[in-house]
Amino acid sequence: MALPETIRILVVDDHTLFRRGLMALLSREPQFEVVGDAADAGEALRRAQELQPDLILLDNHLPGVRGVDALPSLREAAPAARMLMLTVSEDEQDLADALKAGAAGYLLKTIEGDALATAIRHVMAGESVLAQEMTSKLVAAFQGASSAVRPAPPQTLATTPATPSLLGSLSPREREILRGIARGASNKEIGRELGIAETTVKIHVQHVLRKLDVSSRVQAAVLATENGLT
Repeated sequence: MALPETIRILVVDDHTLFRRGLMALLSREPQFEVVGDAADAGEALRRAQELQPDLILLDNHLPGVRGVDALPSLREAAPAARMLMLTVSEDEQDLADALKAGAAGYLLKTIEGDALATAIRHVMAGESVLAQEMTSKLVAAFQGASSAVRPAPPQTLATTPATPSLLGSLSPREREILRGIARGASNKEIGRELGIAETTVKIHVQHVLRKLDVSSRVQAAVLATENGLT
């Protein structure tokens, strides 16, 4: 999916200082245009319907209603908009509910500005994004506790298990790397565990994603879990 020349963003967060700071941060990116903001779900619905943004950046803790509970109404108000959660909540159920409701990603507010800008571009390119800290929680949900994640739309998660031939194409080292990804480990953590350089891990990860025909660590983690490679 080609990126639009200008990505029009609606920011929804009830904390005024954080919201204004986030808007200022996003406005530094030439490709981004912050077209509006809202402090609660009701205002967000009105602004979404009025502005028809390309992307809605949505906090989960809003007055009166969770952001994840507002997702279906927001999707109806702005059908073409991509929904990206940006929250402090590391709760597994919030993650599951967001993905089930069609969020294209789930990020934590601890994310760096450059990483957020990159994540937005990935989402607008049709990919899914997930905070590294949440990967293991997603895997846990797929292992049985939160089956609510499974109905997520195809553009959010890869739901088709990898074929044995795809998994069989991985080298023993790449299978070790994939197990690390499935546990939610970072490249640095995987490298420390296996006694190899972080840059080497990064190269292996790229090979794993290519061989499994997936575009993100999230999808790789899901496929590993569904195929028992954990």
